Amino acid sequence: MRIYILILASIIILTGCSGDSSPNTPEVGNLTLDFNNLIGDNNLTLNSRVYTNNSDETYEVSELKYIISNIVLTSATGASHTIPVEDSYFVINQDGATTATLSDIPVGNYTGIRFGVGVDPTKYPIESGTLNFIPTAEEAGMLWTWSAGYKFIKFEGIYTTTTDEDEPNTFLYHVGSHGATLDNYKEVELSISKEITSTATASQTINFDVAKIFDSINTLSLEEKSDIQVDPENAPKIAENVQTAFSIQ
Repeated sequence: MRIYILILASIIILTGCSGDSSPNTPEVGNLTLDFNNLIGDNNLTLNSRVYTNNSDETYEVSELKYIISNIVLTSATGASHTIPVEDSYFVINQDGATTATLSDIPVGNYTGIRFGVGVDPTKYPIESGTLNFIPTAEEAGMLWTWSAGYKFIKFEGIYTTTTDEDEPNTFLYHVGSHGATLDNYKEVELSISKEITSTATASQTINFDVAKIFDSINTLSLEEKSDIQVDPENAPKIAENVQTAFSIQ
């Protein structure tokens, strides 16, 4: 009986010590980013609504897709939380998914968000952590080829000009990076005010003003050039404009 009591006491002591030495598991929560594609103050409508740019050209949008990546959240304390690479790449598709859900975020208040538009050239053309993103990008038509890399933004439709109003023409903007000589990857930083809890998924709307693809830092005319892809002059202008198109509601 005495031996039994000693063994039982030892088990209790060891169990207590084991529990005291284990660190507490931090509480985490989830955040959904909702990308709201607009033209001015109006929601973007595909294939059925006519818009006008600053070059007095009317256009309809048939496709809008872009890659969001490398997401980092900044807390109210100034600490940064980087979303793991394998969970930080998304295709935002106006005709499909327009959300990005982020998991396992430490609970707390967050005041800033940074993300990339496209794929960071330091991870170019393919980084091991993004291998799971390749099928998603390929299915969405956001890859030129395995070696040539990603299309960061895919923007297509039809347009007319004041001198050619009766016959619509097609336009096509496909912008990405091409090796070290044409880097169109951009990062966006925005202020937010969002509390992450362990009990419910938080959500944050991020607006994307499509009109700024044409008119922002640079002005782009469809009549001057309607097909921009591997273009060392105009593709960087589109990338600069896109960087300015995001805002917090």
